[in-house]
Amino acid sequence: MIFSGFARGLATGIISLFFLVVGYWLAVLILSDIDRPTPLRAYIVSILFGFAGTVLIVHWVFQERLNHRQMDYINIVTNALNKIAQGDFDVVIPTTYSNLQRNDFHGISESVNKMAEGLSSMERLRQEFISNVSHEIQSPLTSISGFAALLKNEALSAELRRHYVEVIETESRRLSKLSDNLLKLSALESEHVSFAPHEFRLDKQIESAILMLEPQWLEKGINLDLSLHKLMFMGDEGLLSQVWVNLLHNAVKFTPEAGNISVTLTENENAVRCTIADNGIGISETDQIHLFERFYKVDKSRERSLGGNGLGLSLVKKIVTMHKGQIRLKSALGKGTEFIISLPRLDG
Repeated sequence: MIFSGFARGLATGIISLFFLVVGYWLAVLILSDIDRPTPLRAYIVSILFGFAGTVLIVHWVFQERLNHRQMDYINIVTNALNKIAQGDFDVVIPTTYSNLQRNDFHGISESVNKMAEGLSSMERLRQEFISNVSHEIQSPLTSISGFAALLKNEALSAELRRHYVEVIETESRRLSKLSDNLLKLSALESEHVSFAPHEFRLDKQIESAILMLEPQWLEKGINLDLSLHKLMFMGDEGLLSQVWVNLLHNAVKFTPEAGNISVTLTENENAVRCTIADNGIGISETDQIHLFERFYKVDKSRERSLGGNGLGLSLVKKIVTMHKGQIRLKSALGKGTEFIISLPRLDG
């Protein structure tokens, strides 16, 4: 780099001297026809000519260097985009490349880097999603296959045979529920599900969800405290039904025997608010951060034994968001959980 800089300086000096000499003789030649040339006038013209020529040459040299830098930069960006197109998102383009940081190339670098980072994040989520789905599907399939093989033993007692059949039925239902939830979530996220709001009795819908789960909460002797204000609401009745069923099902599932669940429905002129609270096992602050993520489970072993797949709350979050609403929770370990759903009133 030192040698190349010295060489460029020497070349510039030689070119400047050349233009000075040429300028001087041109001045002498031109001015000889007008008047007897004076050395001072010739020198002035020579200096001006030499300065102008040097500026032009230096500008040309630096413009060539700038063009080379721009082409190098364009090649870097092109290679990066080719890597991204081939699925390699581990790409970072320097945002301060030589003397180009003050022009539009800086914005291009940031845009490409952000795109690569976003695609890399999406790829990680995709891989994680595939891994989770594979795991959730493999577990019930293994159980079904294993117990089906055991049923081939003709020496099994009627009691064992009945137990194995019940396990197969349970795992089959779990697999069916997983498939159903995946299809629902996929449809909601791809926006292929039509959002068809109409006016209906929201309190009646919540009552229906409670009655649907009556066998479960009666079996555990759970006490229900209901305070449902009679109100009409404009929303997608089919989608909102899944919200109440999922939240109430979780409340029943994680509330101990003879526990308590309260459901409150209120309204004001702008929104409706439904609160579902239980005195169950509660959720830690660490788990609360991830609770609405797909396949996230507070206690994987307990969830599996209870038939959960970590998709219910993701569906709830998506449906509430589609209604431009919000869902919050308050919870503490050993003290229970409270979900608060706020839904703005939609224009009819």
